[in-house]
Amino acid sequence: MSQYIELKAQIAKLQEQAEEARRTELEAVLVDIRRKIVEYGLTAQDLGLTVVRRGRPPKKEPLPPVYQDPKSGNTWSGRGKPPKWIVGKSRERFLINQEHS
Repeated sequence: MSQYIELKAQIAKLQEQAEEARRTELEAVLVDIRRKIVEYGLTAQDLGLTVVRRGRPPKKEPLPPVYQDPKSGNTWSGRGKPPKWIVGKSRERFLINQEHS
């Protein structure tokens, strides 16, 4: 058997031994950490851990209206698909007076 193949076999055996040692020591480390967390009343924030929230992000506040239909009183922020009442018309005449804001 070549020296290279023997060394690769030794590496694989040592990696297995290292992983087994890690698994053995890990339980004792976790027990010690949990004990200290309880003893000192530590929180995830104290440990610098962030809480990952899953699911949908919180909804954003709606944008203030920029345009208003004088007939119906409907408004539009100017973002997204324009409503039917403003399509094909000059938007300037639908502008809401923004001086009060």
